[in-house]
Amino acid sequence: MSGAAGMGWEIVIGLETHAQLSTASKIFSGAATAFGAAPNSQASAVDIALPGVLPVLNRGAVERAIRFGLAVGARIAPRSVFARKNYFYPDLPKGYQISQYELPVVSGGFLDIVVEGREKRVNLTRAHLEEDAGKSLHEDFHGMSGIDLNRAGTPLLEIVTEPEMRSAREAVAYAKALHSLVRWIGICDGNMQEGSFRCDANVSVRPAGSATLGTRCEIKNLNSFRFLEKAIEFEARRQIELIGDGGTVRQETRLWDPQKGETRSMRSKEDAHDYRYFPDPDLLPLAIAPEWIESVRAAMPELPAAMRARFVAAYGLAPVDATTLTASKALATYFEEVVRHAGGEPRACANWVLGELSALLNRLEAEADASPVGPAALAGLVKRVLDGTVSGKAAKEVFEAMAAGEGAADAIIAARGLTQISDAGAIEAIVDQVLAANAKLADDWRAGKEKALNALVGQVMKASQGKANPAQAGEILRRKLG
Repeated sequence: MSGAAGMGWEIVIGLETHAQLSTASKIFSGAATAFGAAPNSQASAVDIALPGVLPVLNRGAVERAIRFGLAVGARIAPRSVFARKNYFYPDLPKGYQISQYELPVVSGGFLDIVVEGREKRVNLTRAHLEEDAGKSLHEDFHGMSGIDLNRAGTPLLEIVTEPEMRSAREAVAYAKALHSLVRWIGICDGNMQEGSFRCDANVSVRPAGSATLGTRCEIKNLNSFRFLEKAIEFEARRQIELIGDGGTVRQETRLWDPQKGETRSMRSKEDAHDYRYFPDPDLLPLAIAPEWIESVRAAMPELPAAMRARFVAAYGLAPVDATTLTASKALATYFEEVVRHAGGEPRACANWVLGELSALLNRLEAEADASPVGPAALAGLVKRVLDGTVSGKAAKEVFEAMAAGEGAADAIIAARGLTQISDAGAIEAIVDQVLAANAKLADDWRAGKEKALNALVGQVMKASQGKANPAQAGEILRRKLG
């Protein structure tokens, strides 16, 4: 909400993000976590809390938490404890959720974001392991609700920030950076439509310059970046107007209504003591040895920040281009493959990946690893532009044909007769014709009108049906015009 500061108010935002960990089975049982199964077909005796069953911790979930801690420079606890978070809800079979409270597995850490060209560091409070609840289905039944326990016990990493963001844009930039990171390090598929990545936004307002935090409201389960931005902007505006009218903000949990474009009250916000947290007696403390951490560290991929710095230093790319290329692991990998197949020329490769390829991916709503034009194929086109076989303009036509499945660059160039004329004698003959037919433009250039040369080059391109090498045409024209 850009107007908040101008109105004498400051927005304070903290995010809690639930990232579903990419294990094949649940956090405390062997039941599958695959999305889309028939209701209650992936709910084991542990998940539905049959008497006498005991939870067994999934090592893969812990490993993913360690990976995240390493990626954000956090402290990984040598000993952490699982706790029972007690509340009653129909889709919570045990009557409590197994989570972590006083001793989380990951503490601290940070994520750097870029907002409107400005870098900001968002500090993290903690990241803890917990199980998901089931799902209540209200719209599938008339006058009743159904309960699907397939999600019950699904492993989650809840990632909590400090209340350091000051605008909806900053919150969205952080959420996007976190979304990219958890996918980059392979701990979460990031599918927001399927609920694999969900944000809760804690929003409060305070007079500009005040150090005291206002009363916060939590907006639950925001599953798109657009909804996150709109919900924060609305909620900040609602709180400012409420205080301005003499009212008081109540601590509560709210939901975003995308149809009405507003947040609405769900329930009064509970404090920690309302959940009666206590250590889970069925689970031993989680012990993580230094050797385990080091083995995970050894298997970590190169992280986005390190890759950005390498792209600038090794490839000579502008920082803004390096940042865009490393926004997703798929795009960064694609770019490096293009450079490898092209035999170098990273700047030319980056221009094509950031330009034509990114535009194609946006149209298709696809990731780089699903591009119809593979990195080797794009490299083949880049090489033909660099060696003068095809002009930049014609190359865009070739790219679109490649995207449509018409084959490799060389075949398309030949089939469409797009080979650029780079023979000096052939271009000189065309230049002579153009100068004979455009005496006024030649006189204009001699009189100091630089734009006249561009017009003459345009005439050469027209006469050659776009095939003349424009740089060569310009050089020959300058020489002839003397």
